[in-house]
Amino acid sequence: MSFKKQDIYTALEKITAPGEGKNLVENNNINNVVVFGEEVVVDVVISNPTLQAKKKVEVEIIKAIHEHVNQKLEVKVNVKVEVAPKENPNQIRGKEIPNIKNIIAVASGKGGVGKSTITSNLAVSLAKMGFKVGVLDADVYGPSQHLMFNVEQEKPLATNVKGRSKMKPVENYGVKLLSLGFFTSPNQAVIWRGPMASKALNQLIFDADWGELDFLLIDLPPGTGDVHLSIVQAVPINGAVVVSTPQNIALADAKKGVAMFQQESINVPVLGIVENMAYFTPEELPNNKYYIFGREGAKNLSEDIGTSFLGEIPLVQSIREAGDVGHPVALQKNTSLSEAFESVTKEMVSQLLKRNANLPPTEVVRITTMSGCSTK
Repeated sequence: MSFKKQDIYTALEKITAPGEGKNLVENNNINNVVVFGEEVVVDVVISNPTLQAKKKVEVEIIKAIHEHVNQKLEVKVNVKVEVAPKENPNQIRGKEIPNIKNIIAVASGKGGVGKSTITSNLAVSLAKMGFKVGVLDADVYGPSQHLMFNVEQEKPLATNVKGRSKMKPVENYGVKLLSLGFFTSPNQAVIWRGPMASKALNQLIFDADWGELDFLLIDLPPGTGDVHLSIVQAVPINGAVVVSTPQNIALADAKKGVAMFQQESINVPVLGIVENMAYFTPEELPNNKYYIFGREGAKNLSEDIGTSFLGEIPLVQSIREAGDVGHPVALQKNTSLSEAFESVTKEMVSQLLKRNANLPPTEVVRITTMSGCSTK
């Protein structure tokens, strides 16, 4: 009785993997074939868990070997079932976005501290420095970047990229922007569960033609919830910026925000903390500073937790007014406010350069829960 192991594989090519459209060899269903004289042992893996499918494969393997090799062979078949996990269509896919060099998340533990204002002015400051910049408004429940960039009446257009239709971000002040605010009515409340929000972000991130960017700033919602986890699972974030006011209650939440990124399972480097509304200077008393929410709270917090302090932004009416009319104050030339944002931006870039020089690239997070993180 003369035959080769290859004869067994040739016989197995006559059998189609159940429900998979390819033969057992082509589909890599055969784990191993062992020959002991006149005995042949075949280890096979299939994805169909039914008893009927297992029995059918076993019978067909025995029949094929008897017909195409030798009918006197004793054939033993070990069938193992491995079911591939079903992909959740609502879960954001983890991968890099082509042609984007640095992804920065801007977060705050507490709402109302000016996170979106800081994001828009950081973006404008980066653009003024000559960088190619994009902003993803991931604050799904309260998007505002389309207002701050004065493009609330615009809609992203479709563009063809290698035969695939993608969204083209709206652009103003040299910054590319995508926001859910483009797709919802101003009077419409966004009442979504986590999976729906993740699906929407999935489209904004991966179905967009961002082109080449030096920086993509992601404006996260307040707190430490589903959207934050979805984002860190979606893309490799180079670093995070946390925004806080000096008051104790905001600092307590900012500390939680920093802790979220520093979780061992998330491990996104925190570039530093920005103190917004640091002090108030009346127009009629330009040399006076009034520390309405406390003094240097964010600076002290950064020292306590070993994180860089990126700088402070004063509480000035014109910053709010500029945001309301869609003309970020950082667009001004050679004013104390534009210089304040420029200083914070330069420090952020400096910390990012250190991070990129000293740490390996951040990987996307592969977890399903945020153990130990506070969700508000």
